[in-house]
Amino acid sequence: MMSAIRTIRHDPLAFLTDTWRRYGDVVQFPIPRPPTYLVNDPESVRHVLVGNARNYGKSTIQYQALALVTGEGLLSADTRRWRRQRPMVQPAFHHETLDAVVDTVVHTADAVTGEWSSLRPSEVIDADAYMMHAALEVVGRSLFGSDLSGDAARITAATLAGLEVVIKRARVPISPPRWLPTPANRTLMRARADLDDAVAGILAERTRTGQGAGDMLDLLIAARDDRGVGLTPQEIRDEIVTFIVAGHETVASALAWAWLFLAQHPDMQDRIAEEAGAARPWTRASIAKLPFTRAVFDETMRLYPPAWVITRRARDADHLPCDVSLPAGALIIVSPYLLHRHPRMWSDPEVFRPERFLAPYERDAFIPFGAGPRLCIGRDFAYVEGVLMLAMLVEFFRATPTSDRLPWADPQVTIRPHGGAPVHISRR
Repeated sequence: MMSAIRTIRHDPLAFLTDTWRRYGDVVQFPIPRPPTYLVNDPESVRHVLVGNARNYGKSTIQYQALALVTGEGLLSADTRRWRRQRPMVQPAFHHETLDAVVDTVVHTADAVTGEWSSLRPSEVIDADAYMMHAALEVVGRSLFGSDLSGDAARITAATLAGLEVVIKRARVPISPPRWLPTPANRTLMRARADLDDAVAGILAERTRTGQGAGDMLDLLIAARDDRGVGLTPQEIRDEIVTFIVAGHETVASALAWAWLFLAQHPDMQDRIAEEAGAARPWTRASIAKLPFTRAVFDETMRLYPPAWVITRRARDADHLPCDVSLPAGALIIVSPYLLHRHPRMWSDPEVFRPERFLAPYERDAFIPFGAGPRLCIGRDFAYVEGVLMLAMLVEFFRATPTSDRLPWADPQVTIRPHGGAPVHISRR
């Protein structure tokens, strides 16, 4: 048992993978409170996330720990709060607002192109660091009309430091109270303070310039629920921090892994470059002209989904399609990382093969952004950003690997390449 606890704390992906392969698609862990189940049966996953989603809330250790950084934003809010806030935030992600995202991605990719153009041929870069910085700028400009690039290092460091504490809390049943000045709690307090400072700067800038940009911040300020009540300042803060945290690390992580995969496949890079050359000028409609680039992005998220674990709490007793009964209060663990490797759903599931997304596939078996009513509100935003960024950079640069092995997959809030994503970069 102690060996299992150590594995859970240091490599939960390995623990969940071994558990699934050893015991099957539904496993009850020997934990008395709450009764805890790993569910990787595809039909049962759909039942929990889609078919009977009303019975499964987000009052879990995972999301409670995440809320220590994000507050009660859409990502961590439980059902009642989420039902009120989701319609108020939704307009920020309508298709019309995504047009501005394209302009921001183009601006940001051009800036990265300028930096990479000054590198020596075949110089080693950390694609993870570059993609984190770029994604943060896209989030800042697109959602809040603010250029966060000048403060990117501080915000990124605060995000990662806060999430590291979140991960540790989510992996143990008991954590010290927040008022106790432990090293972890002090780290969390500093991270929250830095993120709060970033939000204060965004709000101060909006006060100085006035409203009218039509970005997410304007919509949050103007939003009203069905009773005519707006979001409180704390709720606005929580949504802003949620999208700073979730809106840049998720896409950046996927892009970092994509560079690592592409570095091993020069033929795929050539195919993307050819697509990109034919897809200009860049608009939201360009996504439809980049089917292989999107397939690469999808295949990357299949193997390394940014949201690698999803947890739910059963409100009432339920019966899964796989003929397993769940008691009220049960904790359900769903892992897209495992579901995306299910041999019943995917052929050669461990192989990087983007072409599988150019043919019909079982969509219930691909859930990088979740599924059902709690499907990630930023999914379309992520596709615009990720696919366009990849196309625009691969069009002008070629990556080659620094090693014949991929980095260890480090399961933080997202699955990150341990030690970064080093690749050789050269101009085409």
